[in-house]
Amino acid sequence: MKHANKARMVIACLTAALLPVTGLAAAEAQSVAGRPGGAGNPGEIVSAEPSAFRLPPGIPTATAAWKIHYRSTGAGGKADIVSGTVIVPLDGRDGVRPLLTYAFGTVGMGDQCAPSAKLADGSSFEAVVLNGALERGWAVVVTDYQGLGTPGDHTYMIGRAEGAAVLDAARAAQRLPEARRAGVDATSPVAVMGYSQGGQASGWAAELARSYAPELRVKGVVSGGVPADLLRFASSSTDSNLALSLMTAIGHDAGYPELDLDSYLNDDGRALVESMRNGCVVENALAAEGKSIDELTVRNPLEAPDWRRRLGDNRLGERAAAAPVYVYHGTNDTIVPYAIGEQLRADWCARGGVVQWRSIPMADHHTAYLFGVSPALDWLAARFAGSPTRGNCA
Repeated sequence: MKHANKARMVIACLTAALLPVTGLAAAEAQSVAGRPGGAGNPGEIVSAEPSAFRLPPGIPTATAAWKIHYRSTGAGGKADIVSGTVIVPLDGRDGVRPLLTYAFGTVGMGDQCAPSAKLADGSSFEAVVLNGALERGWAVVVTDYQGLGTPGDHTYMIGRAEGAAVLDAARAAQRLPEARRAGVDATSPVAVMGYSQGGQASGWAAELARSYAPELRVKGVVSGGVPADLLRFASSSTDSNLALSLMTAIGHDAGYPELDLDSYLNDDGRALVESMRNGCVVENALAAEGKSIDELTVRNPLEAPDWRRRLGDNRLGERAAAAPVYVYHGTNDTIVPYAIGEQLRADWCARGGVVQWRSIPMADHHTAYLFGVSPALDWLAARFAGSPTRGNCA
């Protein structure tokens, strides 16, 4: 029971089988697979192959899906290749279709944990949210983020890399021939959505979109349960959140090798970190259970200026969002403190953004996600419909 409760706590951080491709679609898919991504610009497709989108526990859906690899920009501005999944509903709809680029919450560090793998076999609980968007007639693209499903360590919680991966996923979906035949193209209105880690990623996409991907027609962004200030988040973390802290350390060490995480760890810490590099979120939570940061380190990275600077670089709210944003947070969130969400709302409002803030009374990290999803989708639908919003900053 103790392990089950621990697993549920960490999962709270996350917060029709594919029809065969035949004829022209098959030829297009094969022509894309293995082809270099044009001039190497962000969003260019490197490869694509048929995949599937299933609901738990593996229920087929009336959709078509493709696993893609596309070019993006990683930590420190380095070019990178990221994987993801493009999904379109088989609803016979004509004309341009809205596109939702969705950022997953924490799934872990191993490639087997990547959203694309979970969506294909029906083991992702966030698939229900995607299905809600697909039932509205929207296309959906999901990024696996850097190093999750591709070589190297996942750059977990590096916001700039996550935001770029989210925006470049939308660019890639607009370039995929099969998605274009289903109504997704450069004129498609775009929305961004995510919770927890995904909320950080969607928030960074909102801040980066104007300069990084100005051609995308971003109509609205949803960010829930956002760890907007990693320094504050890490300082407030308890031993029960140790797995998240260690995954954040692994991610930053992957993105910024000069941080030299290994030099801060003792033998027990090195063994635990090495196992976590390949684990999914529940496995990592159980592996870290009962341990403390003091038992695993010879010195605390949070006291080192270079670590504090890199974590501080990922603070949201220092730039205006490029589109209206819907921000929600549970008042009883013990994973990402409620005050961090309040501060993000205040920061974006202070910069003149259109912010719709929703506080969910008595909700913890997990229940806020559950209660917040449907209203968030409704809010995005209104943005796609062209309805104006003033937000509630005042």
